Amino acid sequence: MKYFSVPFLLLIALCACLLTACDGRPLATATLAPTAALPAETSATTQPPDAQAADATASETDATPAASAAAPDTVATDAAATEVAYAAVVVTAPDTPAPTPTEPATPTPTPPPTYTYRIINTYPHDPAAFTQGLIFVDGELYEGTGRWGESTLREVALATGAVLRSRPLDAQYFGEGITLLGDKIYQLTWQDQTGFVYDRDTFEPLQTFTYPHEGWGITQDGTRLIVSDGTATIRFWDPETLQETGQITVRDNEGPLNRLNELEFINGEIWAHIWLTDLIARISPETGDVLGYIDLTGLLDTSTLTQPVDVLNGLAFDSETGRIFVTGKLWPSLFEIEVIPAP
Repeated sequence: MKYFSVPFLLLIALCACLLTACDGRPLATATLAPTAALPAETSATTQPPDAQAADATASETDATPAASAAAPDTVATDAAATEVAYAAVVVTAPDTPAPTPTEPATPTPTPPPTYTYRIINTYPHDPAAFTQGLIFVDGELYEGTGRWGESTLREVALATGAVLRSRPLDAQYFGEGITLLGDKIYQLTWQDQTGFVYDRDTFEPLQTFTYPHEGWGITQDGTRLIVSDGTATIRFWDPETLQETGQITVRDNEGPLNRLNELEFINGEIWAHIWLTDLIARISPETGDVLGYIDLTGLLDTSTLTQPVDVLNGLAFDSETGRIFVTGKLWPSLFEIEVIPAP
């Protein structure tokens, strides 16, 4: 037994020496590469999952002073990689679009100026005349009146208000505005979409025509007929064909101006009564902009009335002298006024 045990012990000692020599191999260390750095070549071989797991286990269990010494380098490498990656993101990020500049707020248009009046003369007027149109040409005053069964075209003496001649419309028509261009008088009707052309000297009918809207006021600028229909639209007609050739929308600082009624063309402007008010609007025929308002409040002294009256309506211009005449429906008076700036 003693003889056998000595060689056996020597064999064990030899194996122990060999094991010690094998444990002396250098420990494996991991080196972190910057995440933003691209490798020069990509390895074609990949470790199987089992080998990857074994390497991970060895790395965790082989904690030595050498591995600890490598930690600062690893931290520095991580910081450098982060900086490189951040720089790459900043460089490749698309430019942030500049904010769209905000349009400056459109300033509120200035309200049109307001004018008032001074009475120059007062004339008698037929209190039974429901005035819808008024014109003064060559010293002669013409008037169009309304209401079914009472509508007329008439010539009136300015000084006395007497009716010099009159032509009634058929009872089915409600007469509206009138105007004179050349030797023809044009008269509209309200809702019948029918108009009439008369010979100025005889009042004999020359033509009956139609239009696709209501008829309210009518005037002329020497070459065109200018028509209102109770809205904010003013239309231009060819006086020969009686077809519309254009239109404008009348507006002030608050928007479209509706209820445009009796019209007159005065010194390059369209003047329009605004139905149910005491105002006359002065309108640009080019743009439709309201250039000003004439406030005729108090023109008719209602304290002296002996019968009901209706609204202000009826506007005529004497182009030879610059006189302006106004009246109203069923008014007993017709006024010559001067327009002056409001105080």
